[in-house]
Amino acid sequence: MTEGWTRACILAHTSVAYVQHMPRQERLMDTERHVRLFRNGRNQAVRIPRDLELPGREAILRKEGRRLVLEPVARPSLLAVLATLKPLDEEFPRIERLAAEPVDL
Repeated sequence: MTEGWTRACILAHTSVAYVQHMPRQERLMDTERHVRLFRNGRNQAVRIPRDLELPGREAILRKEGRRLVLEPVARPSLLAVLATLKPLDEEFPRIERLAAEPVDL
């Protein structure tokens, strides 16, 4: 997991789920919330409170024992995206450097 990202754990216990917003190293109990589970078609869903929202439009969900762990998808850095681009093979026209105009201070 990328440093600085946080994760939300959804712990399913019977018909109630607990959402905990957890920094990488320590668990903050003051951000624990009781949330309701609901059906969205044939899928079970949970509403994440606004103050615990994840960034972006995608997340990774995995099961660890009885826990469901929900993590934001880390976006690639600009350098990583630029590294995937192919170099340009065309020549660009030369640009003449014009002399700077004098400025009175």
